[in-house]
Amino acid sequence: MRTMLQMAVSGPSLLSSRSACRLNPLLLSARRPCAGIPRRRLCGSRLRFFAVAAASGNGVFTSPEIAKNFDFASEERIYNWWEAQGYFKPQLDRGTDPFVISMPPPNVTGSLHMGHAMFVTLEDIMVRYHRMKGRPTLWVPGTDHAGIATQLVVERMLASEGIKRADLSRDEFTKRVWEWKEKYGGTITRQIKRLGASCDWSREHFTLDEQLSRAVVEAFVRLHEKGLIYQGSYMVNWSPNLQTAVSDLEVEYSEEPGTLYHIKYRVAGGSRDDYLTIATTRPETLFGDVAIAVNPKDDRYAKYIGRQAIVPMTYGRHVPIISDKYVDMDFGTGVLKISPGHDHNDYLLARKLGLPILNIMNKDGTLNEVAGLYRGLDRFEVRKKLWSDLEETGLAVKKEPHTSRIPRSQRGGEIIEPLVSKQWFVSMEPLAEKALQAVEKGQLTIMPERFEKIYNHWLSNIKDWCISRQLWWGHRIPVWYIAGKDNEEVYIVARDADEALQKAQEQYGKNVEIYQDPDVLDTWFSSALWPFSTLGWPDVSAEDFNHFYPTTMLETGHDILFFWVARMVMMGIEFTGTVPFSYVYLHGLIRDSQGRKMSKTLGNVIDPIDTIGDFGTDALRFTLALGTAGQDLNLSTERLTANKAFTNKLWNAGKFVLQNLPDQSDISAWEAISAYKFDQEETLLRLPLPECWVISKLHLLIDAVTTSYDKFFFGDVGRETYDFFWGDFADWYIETSKARLYNKGSNSIASVAQAVLLYVFENILKLLHPFMPFVTEELWQALPTRKEALMVSPWPRTSLPRQIHSIKKYENLQALTRAIRNARAEYSVEPAKRISASIVAGSDVIDYISKEKEVLALLSRLDLDHVHFTESPPGYANQSVHLVAGEGLEAYLPLADMVDISTELERLSKRLSKMQTEYDGLVSRLNSPKFVEKAPEDVVRGVREKAEEAKEKITLTKNRLALLQSTVLVTE
Repeated sequence: MRTMLQMAVSGPSLLSSRSACRLNPLLLSARRPCAGIPRRRLCGSRLRFFAVAAASGNGVFTSPEIAKNFDFASEERIYNWWEAQGYFKPQLDRGTDPFVISMPPPNVTGSLHMGHAMFVTLEDIMVRYHRMKGRPTLWVPGTDHAGIATQLVVERMLASEGIKRADLSRDEFTKRVWEWKEKYGGTITRQIKRLGASCDWSREHFTLDEQLSRAVVEAFVRLHEKGLIYQGSYMVNWSPNLQTAVSDLEVEYSEEPGTLYHIKYRVAGGSRDDYLTIATTRPETLFGDVAIAVNPKDDRYAKYIGRQAIVPMTYGRHVPIISDKYVDMDFGTGVLKISPGHDHNDYLLARKLGLPILNIMNKDGTLNEVAGLYRGLDRFEVRKKLWSDLEETGLAVKKEPHTSRIPRSQRGGEIIEPLVSKQWFVSMEPLAEKALQAVEKGQLTIMPERFEKIYNHWLSNIKDWCISRQLWWGHRIPVWYIAGKDNEEVYIVARDADEALQKAQEQYGKNVEIYQDPDVLDTWFSSALWPFSTLGWPDVSAEDFNHFYPTTMLETGHDILFFWVARMVMMGIEFTGTVPFSYVYLHGLIRDSQGRKMSKTLGNVIDPIDTIGDFGTDALRFTLALGTAGQDLNLSTERLTANKAFTNKLWNAGKFVLQNLPDQSDISAWEAISAYKFDQEETLLRLPLPECWVISKLHLLIDAVTTSYDKFFFGDVGRETYDFFWGDFADWYIETSKARLYNKGSNSIASVAQAVLLYVFENILKLLHPFMPFVTEELWQALPTRKEALMVSPWPRTSLPRQIHSIKKYENLQALTRAIRNARAEYSVEPAKRISASIVAGSDVIDYISKEKEVLALLSRLDLDHVHFTESPPGYANQSVHLVAGEGLEAYLPLADMVDISTELERLSKRLSKMQTEYDGLVSRLNSPKFVEKAPEDVVRGVREKAEEAKEKITLTKNRLALLQSTVLVTE
């Protein structure tokens, strides 16, 4: 009769090649134990008696004993349970240094995309880790009012009803926007929750709520009082369709095909041959020309410097011809028209040279009275008509294809117009200096470190910030003007209309009339206050402000380091005297599998909600978290599929552990399990080799993973934990444990395996929980004696005992197992066939290897009754397959056990004949002078390499034939 161990071995094994497991993870065996094995040491039919029975009983959790796979539909139930238990709120009674992070507020108009999924994943990992570490942990959520984006959405909605914004008053329009926000604005929040974000939603903020609006007004007033806010006419990015200035961040540049127009500018007082030819991509801007510039070293035009040029189609308007080294002699014709009202570079040059600034354009993109006959025409219509007129007058030289870098509005897609406009600005240099010092003094750490250079460069070359927007939705600028007075000279800055009126009356009398500036503030202005305005500032006595400010971490995409992060640093120092966070963690962009930016045009956008439906939240989060800080991540279906398999592997590991724990009624068995104190050195020393190995490896992993978490090396955390779980625990220890669990002769050996399985698995769940919160919580709730949710359970202790020598010993056992398994595969031994083996080693190695005879037999599919340990080769060594597993550790496998020798002789003989024919053909080609001399060198080299490879194979096959033939002779 076969032993119970042999019966266990005959079943499907998890011990497969790791590369295969990664793409095609095998399901852990869900078999009930064989008849005759005491139920109290195996799975039995336990009722759900554990401490979490209440949570499980109300339908929140499902045990892997019941469900074949983890059901993604249960994720929302689990999330709602966490939130209902109050786990997302900071526990201030813990008394340690809090961990605080402010969520980058997504646009209230938005729906979830992979960029959101990335920041939610990384921030939730940080929050869950520090919560388990025992720190009072606060993640402040919220949304941004997104001035331009929201106004566009509502205007489109109104247009569908046949209503234009101009048909409504400002109050009526903003009322409609608030109505839209209340109806649709919660979409992004619901989707962020779907990703598992453990934010304190009771502290959720919106940048236009009462508290944050008060903070915005206070910040504006204080900056103005210090002389850091001023009003002036300067060059801005202008959106003609939106009729507002837009920030640099809202302008996207693209290389687009266009035209380079060559136009004659006649020299005043010269002959018909005296003219300069300029090349421009925007001929309509010539109406705004104030000078023509050439390089002082350009001999072609030196004679014209100091004279006047006539601007075409302007009734003879003259502009000076000047010289400046700024002019590129090699671009176009080497002559530059300077239109400072409509070009950023020209604007800077004009200010440097003291040239006038001439505006030719209305706010809607049509030309004004300066354009003469072209007045009222759209800028692009003028371009066509003007060129036609230039051709008629003989001033058009030529036009040619030219690729230009075109600025387009991120919101509407229209071409942005550089335009001089009266706006409100913040003087940035005084603020930037302190923000630079914060990094220099180590008060702020930017990760990855390379972004410090970009941060420093931007702050060192900072420009004043245009903070006004010509919109109706947003924070109204707290400035009031006096009716009848020049609003450029006289205005009042106040915290509200009552204060403004009081100030006006004090200065201009009781009958004074005031009106508020119609503009709103740039959305980024309120966002710059986010880390402290959300905690109660300007009320510095607010409880949250005192408990949680300054915050700990700011995590966001590297693309808004300048536009948001640096501004928060500057504003935080200015208004609170403190850097608003200690660390900045910058993630990269999510790209498709080919490394392309995701776009609707390419059709390569991957929707996170769809992805969650197909692969589960945990698989998506794990995939996103394996990236490297600051580097873009290529997202592919293959990666998601592999990590979905990882989720299933965890689930089935839990199934195996649960099915092999004692019955609820077996008190003595549970007492035996609880007696193992794996955090004590003496317990570790008493463990059998495989158990000591896996516990030691786990304790090393806990130290490594904890260090990586603390350093924000999340990719390392994921990879190290994945490798341990799959490679060490599932592939090796679970298989090893079967030798204990299915051994009917020893209760104690089964209890040690049960205790180790439970201890290792629960710690794996803790290490993985920040990455994969849903499946780990579900599994945790199924384990025995769970007294609290996994998300609030203590993080594993570090510096726990480990036995390095046991690790090395078990690695020898692994090497021996792999060698035997490889030999079986090489000789095509049937999986169910048991073979004999002689293990040869020194006495010290034999001592610990022989103690694990049953494990070796189980993992290598050996005949347990014919496994021998010896210090010298067996007598049948010449008729065996000889394996060297490591230095001082060998194995001899009798050839007769592995193959049918006569059949194998016949097969190898045929194979050798075929190989010899192929080899002879290759040698014949190489011996042909005609081939060697005329064939390409790489072809000849390839044939020579094939011949060498064939020769080696022939030698190996001959050796194997000789071994088989000698075995036959001995047998005869």
